[in-house]
Amino acid sequence: MSNYSVADQRFMTRAMQLAREGTYTTTPNPRVGCVLVDAANNIVGEGYHVRAGEGHAEVNAIADAGAAARGTTAYVTLEPCSHTGKTGPCCEALVAAGVSRVVYGMEDPNPKVAGRGLDHLEAAGIQVDGPVLEYDAYELNPGFIKRMRQGLPLIRIKMAMSLDGRTAMADGTSKWITSPRARDDVQRLRARSCALITGVDSVLLDDPSLTVRLSDDARQPLRVIVDSKLRLPKDAAILSQPGKTVIATCANVNQAQSPYGDTEIWTLPEKDGRVSLQALARKLAQQECNEVLVETGATLAGAFVSSGLVDELVIYMAGKLLGSTARPLFDIPISKMSAQLPLSITDIRAIGDNWRITAIPDPEG
Repeated sequence: MSNYSVADQRFMTRAMQLAREGTYTTTPNPRVGCVLVDAANNIVGEGYHVRAGEGHAEVNAIADAGAAARGTTAYVTLEPCSHTGKTGPCCEALVAAGVSRVVYGMEDPNPKVAGRGLDHLEAAGIQVDGPVLEYDAYELNPGFIKRMRQGLPLIRIKMAMSLDGRTAMADGTSKWITSPRARDDVQRLRARSCALITGVDSVLLDDPSLTVRLSDDARQPLRVIVDSKLRLPKDAAILSQPGKTVIATCANVNQAQSPYGDTEIWTLPEKDGRVSLQALARKLAQQECNEVLVETGATLAGAFVSSGLVDELVIYMAGKLLGSTARPLFDIPISKMSAQLPLSITDIRAIGDNWRITAIPDPEG
């Protein structure tokens, strides 16, 4: 890594900036950026992957450069693909464009690629260098990488709490603990997610829509209601929102006889009388979900944490007190200090007059 020039790192940084332009739109594909640089270190073409089925970052950068692509160095945040999906192989496009050198951020974890793209480039006589800024490249696509390597999506829990760690009053009332600015920030978490999960109890208490409202044409993630015994009201607001909603249950129900009309029902294995969260996570990965956001109450949130499936917790804390009879953040029956679940706090920042705390499970803590 230290052998790469300042220019290499600068252009890779620019490629990563481009990749982030696709944060909310590329699913289920990875976020990728590409910069083409000539021998005088001038950028002659730029591109990023916008959405599945459309041109990949390399193809868009080549189109931007035109004939100037010949003889350039391509800086790509992820190894160029070597297989044909909805679009052709990017490694072949780079060869055809006459690119002379390719610098990559990280190797593609997709087993359909996994080094083959780099091998194809080298076989065509193109100089290949990398990885460059590999950790930063990884951070662009943590969910895609986890799905490719483990067959599971990245699962993130979002919760809102008072200063005394409470999420709702004893009767379930929870609107609104946090400020409008914090709720706007949650919209961006939703928008980058492939799926949103909530529990039937949260629907019964709050009747949420669980939609992305960043713009009128915002992509709507898949909405999943965990409802082990099918207690969901047929007129729940979440069922009439744009996009797709599914019900995950372990109840014995025939889709053709479902009381929810065309709403898809996933019948999954049970664990202790409830939907197996492991089975749900695997199902979401099979549906090509990279990042999943859980927005729910203390019981289901606690079950996710206890299952060991959670990769990240995002907690919004408001400067108010709800008192000792209000509901806790997580329903996790821990009775001994030795059974505590340690976390590593990776970020704390002010969001308006609230605080956003980001943490990850720390088994070594």
